[in-house]
Amino acid sequence: MLNFQQAAFEDRKTLFVEVILPLSLARNYSYRVPFELNDEIAAGKRVVVQFGKHKIYTALVKSISTQAPEHYEAKYIIDVVDSSPVVTPMQLQLWAWMTEYYLCNEGDVMAAALPAGLKLASETIIVLKEDFREGEDHLPAKEQAVVDALRNKPRLSADEVSVLLSQKTVYPVINALLEKGIVRIEEEVVEKYRPLMKSFIGLNPFYREEAYLRQLFEVLERAPKQLNALLALLKMSRNQELVSKQELLEESGCGEAALKALADKKIISLQKRPVSRLRDGQDEFVLNFELSDSQQHALAETNRQLGEKDVVLLHGVTASGKTQVYIRLIEQAIAQSGQVLFLLPEIALTTQIVARIQRYFGDAIGVYHSKFNNNERVEIWNKVLTGQYKVVLGARSAVLLPFQDLRLVVVDEEHESSYKQQDPAPRYQARDVAIYLAHLYKAKVILGSATPSIESYFNAGIGKYGLVTMNERFGGVPLPEQEVVSIAEESKRKKMVSYFTSRLVDEIALALQSKEQVILFQNRRGYATILLCGTCGYAPKCVNCDVSLTYHKSSGKLHCHYCGYYQSSINICPACGSVHIEQKGFGTERIEEELKLIFPDAHIARLDVDSTRTRNGLQQIISDFQEKKTDILIGTQMVAKGLDFDNVSLIGVINADTLLNYPDFRAFERSYQLLAQVAGRAGRRDKQGKVIIQAYDNDHRIIRQVMENRYVEMFNDEMAERKQFHYPPFTRMIFIHIKHKDQDILNAGAQNFARMLREQLGPRVLGPEQPLVSRVRNYYLKQVIIKSDKETSVVKVKAVLREVLTAFQSMKENRGILLVTDVDPY
Repeated sequence: MLNFQQAAFEDRKTLFVEVILPLSLARNYSYRVPFELNDEIAAGKRVVVQFGKHKIYTALVKSISTQAPEHYEAKYIIDVVDSSPVVTPMQLQLWAWMTEYYLCNEGDVMAAALPAGLKLASETIIVLKEDFREGEDHLPAKEQAVVDALRNKPRLSADEVSVLLSQKTVYPVINALLEKGIVRIEEEVVEKYRPLMKSFIGLNPFYREEAYLRQLFEVLERAPKQLNALLALLKMSRNQELVSKQELLEESGCGEAALKALADKKIISLQKRPVSRLRDGQDEFVLNFELSDSQQHALAETNRQLGEKDVVLLHGVTASGKTQVYIRLIEQAIAQSGQVLFLLPEIALTTQIVARIQRYFGDAIGVYHSKFNNNERVEIWNKVLTGQYKVVLGARSAVLLPFQDLRLVVVDEEHESSYKQQDPAPRYQARDVAIYLAHLYKAKVILGSATPSIESYFNAGIGKYGLVTMNERFGGVPLPEQEVVSIAEESKRKKMVSYFTSRLVDEIALALQSKEQVILFQNRRGYATILLCGTCGYAPKCVNCDVSLTYHKSSGKLHCHYCGYYQSSINICPACGSVHIEQKGFGTERIEEELKLIFPDAHIARLDVDSTRTRNGLQQIISDFQEKKTDILIGTQMVAKGLDFDNVSLIGVINADTLLNYPDFRAFERSYQLLAQVAGRAGRRDKQGKVIIQAYDNDHRIIRQVMENRYVEMFNDEMAERKQFHYPPFTRMIFIHIKHKDQDILNAGAQNFARMLREQLGPRVLGPEQPLVSRVRNYYLKQVIIKSDKETSVVKVKAVLREVLTAFQSMKENRGILLVTDVDPY
């Protein structure tokens, strides 16, 4: 018996696990697995480990081996949290690729990917869920002890639970309570993005029979307004069961009281349902729709090219009906029992697509974005992991979900800069990550846009991607009429009305007279861009950043748009004592004020970061505009990205020069994309829209190309310039931002870092130079740029950069200098 036990003991393997800690560490750490946990350990599971002297973390198992680490003695893992993996092998491969490509650490990727509810730590706070009822489950003693403690103290940290249970680790206990839905992780209240709810009216089925309907007419003869409402409802409901309350009121002219009376008599029913805030050529999306000839051709051509290419660029003009093509492609992927990822650049866009696609796939569709709270994100994560969700719609972070059998990825509006993560690391481009994710699953990718990015169109041109073009708007709707008006010429003739050309004022008046709505675009918020002393030239600046403060009339203060600092406005120059303080430049607040003077009877609203800070600010502004309570909506880029309304007949761009003159090699590309997207959203099905662009340089080639819808010409012009000056897609760019609170230390360190890089990479290294804003939040900034041509191995360049970064940061004199690496910065 003794010999048998000894043989069994000798057969037991000593396992070591490489784990990813939720910390930004340059290397992963390895731990030893106790023999009794050998059967429970698996890649993708969370384990409890001690890191440092006292800190306890939940880490993620990346790999398992029998090889002990060479340079340190491995500590034992304390416990295994999960009964099954919460992260898939494909995800671990994706994380490893992102770590290498974006020059970050795997802990950074893990922190970005995992919902907070899966990242348990000693500071984690748990609370009892509101709907928990005692006695519903027979709990083990330790779990019951935690529940009892939570009844006396509403909030407990993981450390406090550890003291309560007198054991070092309690994460498996907490995790069990989380899985049973008894507790939740406390978090800041995050407002969910709410769909736009609209009132609809339907006829009581009882009155659909002719005999009863005839009797109803006789009863309502004495109530003419109610009768008018009923007749309008019958007329409008021939093609649809439910009719919009707003449209019924307009059609019948009966008023709210008549509808309420009909509802009280149970003749009609009122109900609210979510509707699209956007319009893709149709006001209502028909369930059993038929593709137009153009869409049929695009679908057939896309399928043909997907047989040859892994990625296809669908270049369709605005309102060409790309969504219907996407749905047919999604149906094909679902028919093969696969999963689909549908990426959108803005949270606002998810409402429209969900409303349409849910009609096809019901509960098999999930939505994932940053506005969901932790508990909801964990729930969605688990449903994707177990394959319950066949279609996942989401913003940038949805690309990091644990898919099981991904067959198709759709990236809508692929040109949008919102797909790029700016801070913190990993600074990834979701479109590019999605393409690599699809490669891991051998899935196909559709990139859709009316104004594709230069890189994507270039890849299609060289045959790396397939290309399908849709040149017709759905239903034959014409593109809006576009007109550019010279601000300089109007100023010379003294025809300007404040910041508006006479042409724009006339068109706004005509739209208001026709009971139509107007959207005005101004790419700056606030009231005045800068306050300036007319005597000595003094301009108030931020105390933390090297930028001028912007005057906001709503708060009466001067604000910094970089760090959030604000101070009281000035009436007297603090430098020379002069009272001649001038306001220069203008933002959305100033436009709103001036417009109210010109059109005092119009209902005007503003949509920008300032006006949407309140809890329901965004929803209220959009809802009022949708319900036609607002006549004119003034906004920044928020009005241009995806928000479209069926009663908007006019869009005005207040000053296009602010876009065109931005000092960035992508300025013309971005200007074209923004102006074309704005222009494409004007007009209704029964009436051509109008776009008026105000500019000083009204003959600028980008404006002309937008007006004549000449994307290919813009692309060719940009490519010629980029080739000449060595910009993407002919080169790859890496920015290294260098920061320190002492300017002298920063300058010396930046010069030293650039020298070290140049010794190995030569003339590919540019800088160090000051960026446009050279100080933010009291940190002075310098940047070094690496331009790597296509012939050079970018892998080797990144390997050199990693070595130099490590060597530089290991030098004692550089310890306080911060280095931030940004691969493919645009």
